[in-house]
Amino acid sequence: MKHYQKQYINGEWREGTSDRMMENYNPFTGELIYTYKAASPKDVDNAYEAAKIAQVSWSKTLPEERRDYLKKLAAVIREMEEEVFELLAEESGGTKAKFAFEYGDTLKVIDDAMGYHMMMDGRIMPSNVAGKENYVYKKPKGVVCVIAPFNFPLLLSMRSVVPAIACGNTVVLKPSSDTPGSAFQIAEMFEKAGFPKGVLNVVAGRGSEIGDYIVSHPVPSLISFTGSTEVGQHLGKIAGELLKDVSLELGGNQAMIVLDDADVDQAAKAAILGTYSHQGQICMAINRILTTPKVHEPFIKAFVKLSKEVKVGDPFDEEVVIGPLINEKQAKKVKENIEKTVNAGAKVGLEGKIEGSVVHPWILSNVTNEMCSAKCEMFAPVSSIILVQDEEEAIKVANDTEYGLSNCIFTKDLFKGMELAKQLESGMAHVNDQSITHEPHVMFGGEKYSGVGRFNGHWVVDKFTTEQWISVQKTDRY
Repeated sequence: MKHYQKQYINGEWREGTSDRMMENYNPFTGELIYTYKAASPKDVDNAYEAAKIAQVSWSKTLPEERRDYLKKLAAVIREMEEEVFELLAEESGGTKAKFAFEYGDTLKVIDDAMGYHMMMDGRIMPSNVAGKENYVYKKPKGVVCVIAPFNFPLLLSMRSVVPAIACGNTVVLKPSSDTPGSAFQIAEMFEKAGFPKGVLNVVAGRGSEIGDYIVSHPVPSLISFTGSTEVGQHLGKIAGELLKDVSLELGGNQAMIVLDDADVDQAAKAAILGTYSHQGQICMAINRILTTPKVHEPFIKAFVKLSKEVKVGDPFDEEVVIGPLINEKQAKKVKENIEKTVNAGAKVGLEGKIEGSVVHPWILSNVTNEMCSAKCEMFAPVSSIILVQDEEEAIKVANDTEYGLSNCIFTKDLFKGMELAKQLESGMAHVNDQSITHEPHVMFGGEKYSGVGRFNGHWVVDKFTTEQWISVQKTDRY
């Protein structure tokens, strides 16, 4: 894995100017990969100044020019495929299967963005004033701040960075302190693709030093944040007081509903993918499984059997499905939440070992919605199975959470599944598929405490642009 020890500002690699050092650790081995000097507020100033200057000329590039830059970017990423996997595995604990999803969807995001210039359309509207014409133009927002999470550091950075740039904005990207290398690797990709200086800038530093400052800075007009609800609320408050626009993709507490007429084997297989992908460290991961009486015991039996076959361990092993959590602190928190749930009356259907930062699958039954594992976003390979009496109770329990991101329903009656999905208080719902579902051309986003705003397609174009009304009075009105 390449060691990225400098910030990327205005097309140059610069040492951070903070007097504090940052460490990058391997979550599986716990070993220190490298250290680097953190970014300071001064570095943030320089990054925003570079982005502000570059945006003036970048916004004037022809649509075809921006498309050609994105084509070069995609080609560079394909050339760097092995490097990308090594970094994601070593820095974030991502398995080969998780990499295939993240890497593949990143390329799809870029491919989709190549057509975003076609969505930068405006309107000519009639006027009730004689001799007046009304024009509505869609324009770039200006400079966008992107704050990325640790779990999908490549995809969830590029999901904002690429559309923003495709729409004529420039970007300052701040990665999670747990996965800084991914953001600097993105900077290297843009550099190799030949993007003009200042179009993308990357600064990595401590949240306590630059976290609030990068949001409150006067330059960015939009803050795009992906991460926990608690941090999102804090950043949203800062942005709101300054009347900055926000795009917040936050936490989730997904429910998988398995009805009496469901195919139990299909549902159990889907639950494996929806619960254990990337160790459950996905905002869309299944947290609660709601089963009706007829399928309750058969589902638990099938799910436990399949879970025992899931390989856990080193993310570099291609057969491994579950790698490490991002750090041991998270694993200890998971253990505490499991203990609280068991002490409250839950039964252990499958007991998973916890070894350092590695958590083996846990399946808890006899769970109620008030218990810790069901109420919290576990962000780990832990399932809470809740018995519900019918579909009406299933919808009620599924909605009984402050989150509303992505839920799913399993039933052989597809029409009933669609009608029930409409009753779910979530931005996304899937019938006969698990909740970790993403297509770069389809709307993505949540309700309630799961976030504000929508990604992908014309939804993200609308978010990363603004509209201006210009009227022209052709005859003397006065």
